[in-house]
Amino acid sequence: MSAAGPAAGPRVGIRVPPCERVDTLVGTVRRAEQLGFDEAWFPDSQLLWRDVFTALTAAALGTERISLGTAVTNLVTRHPAVVASAARSVAELAPGRFTLGLGVGNSSVGPVGLRPSTRAAMRDGITQLRALLSGEEWDYDGVRSRLRDPRPEVPIHFAASGPKNLRLAGELADGVILLSGASPKTLDGATARVREGAEAAGRDASAIPLTVSAYCAVTDDVEAAARTIKPICASIAQNGGAPFLALAGIELDVPARVEGVYPDLVHAEDWEAAVRICSQWVSDDDALRFVRQFCLFGTAEEIADRMRSLHASGVSGVFLQHVGSYDPPTELVESVGTQVLPALREGPRR
Repeated sequence: MSAAGPAAGPRVGIRVPPCERVDTLVGTVRRAEQLGFDEAWFPDSQLLWRDVFTALTAAALGTERISLGTAVTNLVTRHPAVVASAARSVAELAPGRFTLGLGVGNSSVGPVGLRPSTRAAMRDGITQLRALLSGEEWDYDGVRSRLRDPRPEVPIHFAASGPKNLRLAGELADGVILLSGASPKTLDGATARVREGAEAAGRDASAIPLTVSAYCAVTDDVEAAARTIKPICASIAQNGGAPFLALAGIELDVPARVEGVYPDLVHAEDWEAAVRICSQWVSDDDALRFVRQFCLFGTAEEIADRMRSLHASGVSGVFLQHVGSYDPPTELVESVGTQVLPALREGPRR
């Protein structure tokens, strides 16, 4: 994304799920802009939320400075040519402010019985998108087509966590969204894989923006706030994340299917019920270990200090998420915007 962030720390973005009418959702993005956030990222899941590109269009028309992006859309439920057209359309309304974030599909593909993108499909899709956005022709089984009014300046960022996708991101993407949380233990490994991919492709790894995705809560009572993260811990354990959790000393045995939670643990409609259900596998101590290792929970100054450390390690941006999917991040916008951002820009206390 384009505008420069604070010199003392990374660019700070906020996740805004399109969970309500887009004309009212714009108020959340506008408030984030007023408080000095650098970026607003919108997730894409067609059954969970409103259409992401409709939300981005409204946000582009309702703001002036804040950068906007998908975090993330996919190339399974959306054909690459459709994504290229949508990206071009938003970029026209927010010149220099739009980033196309891509992922393998998870919450978009699962509810409709489809599979996430393979690495081969992601490679082909990113290559195709870049060609279309640059105005080049693409061969569709013998039919050569191109995008009218292309926008070659649109950056393509790839959200990744596994080593092979991180290498692919370093090889092909204009930026990487790191899904391994704010732990130095995981970030060192993730950035090394990105660097390997970049170097193999003859690219300058230091020029590739790295954005860390992390759950965040400004609080004086981390122990109480940590309880809300239990469904996230359980979901990681469900999906082969035992080595990841082990970095925080967490060992969980969560069944592959958890009854009573819809549509899944990460996007549970009844979050408190999901917390109660997951408490049979995830203890309060486990949740506390998780947030201390991977999340940005704590006082404003503590969070600002961790952001400075991330920036010093080579991270260019942080992408903050609140717990839950069906309410706008109003409280997080206010607490980070009025407490963390001023602390970040003032610099560390002596």
